[in-house]
Amino acid sequence: MLETIWFVLWGVLWAVYFMLDGFDLGLGALLPFLAKKEEEKRILYNSMGPFWDGNEVWLITAGGVTFAAFPRTYAVLFSSLYSALMLLLFCLIFRAVAIEFRGKQASPGWRKAWDACLTVVSAAAAILLGVAFANIFEGIPIDQDGVYQGTLLTLLNPYGLLGGALFLALFLLHGSLWQAIKAQGALHERSARAARAIWPVLLVVAVVFLGATKFATSLWDNYFRYPLLLLVPLAAVAGLLGTRLFIARKAWWKAWFSSSLTIVAATLFGVLGLYPNLLPSSLDPAFSLTAANSASSALTLKIMLVVALVFVPIVILYQGWVYHLFRHKVTEKDLAYEEAH
Repeated sequence: MLETIWFVLWGVLWAVYFMLDGFDLGLGALLPFLAKKEEEKRILYNSMGPFWDGNEVWLITAGGVTFAAFPRTYAVLFSSLYSALMLLLFCLIFRAVAIEFRGKQASPGWRKAWDACLTVVSAAAAILLGVAFANIFEGIPIDQDGVYQGTLLTLLNPYGLLGGALFLALFLLHGSLWQAIKAQGALHERSARAARAIWPVLLVVAVVFLGATKFATSLWDNYFRYPLLLLVPLAAVAGLLGTRLFIARKAWWKAWFSSSLTIVAATLFGVLGLYPNLLPSSLDPAFSLTAANSASSALTLKIMLVVALVFVPIVILYQGWVYHLFRHKVTEKDLAYEEAH
């Protein structure tokens, strides 16, 4: 029972991370397409400035839960996907450096270099996350000892790349909606046009991904076995359609929350489809790591559950307060503050 609870919490933590950091990554990737003038670029940076580092807390939490609740899975996962995860880590590091270093000098060349860095690493991080999770859904070649029988190129298979395209499209839409909320004038209009243009692309990629999932993975098996679970992919579909509806109505906050629902439900679709596997083996199902055979002791899981029930609500309340405090649009007046990017 405890293993199942932590399996679900593990999936929820990843879903929350994708929902929150997704718009940061999407905004970074869209920087050269949305912001044309220096003031617009600074508005874009300040649209994510108060949030991006807090959003990454959920990534650390998800990784920490993997380590503490499912240590064997953590060991195999980080050794098998070592190269891909190191690339992801470097992308996230350089994103942080780009955000903080860009404004340290007034040189146009300096700022253009960090802008380019932010764009490249944000897009790459989104793609790498999608590739990694698509490969987990599909199963990776691990043997009975948990040793990875492949290379970095093994992960760049058609289904893995399709997962990367899906995550990139999800985050681009999410980021454009956030900028439409936070900006005014020309920057707002470009963000709105970007959201309208990205949505049909995302729809096509999502449909292709769902179809490919039926043939490349066994995720759908749980849904056919327990039809009530079909509410999860239906929620993802409802969120995607709702996003387009609210874009048409120019209800940007509602569109962003609908996009959030799409990301969360899409993530949970994959996680619940995996159960009880955490890391399926493509060589032999018997080699797969599950919630049962890779979990920590019952005492460890109980202690972790108590800690989570105490501190996770505190983190949620704090982040809710931050989002409420900085909910206003970013204007050129805000750029004059000393703490502005």
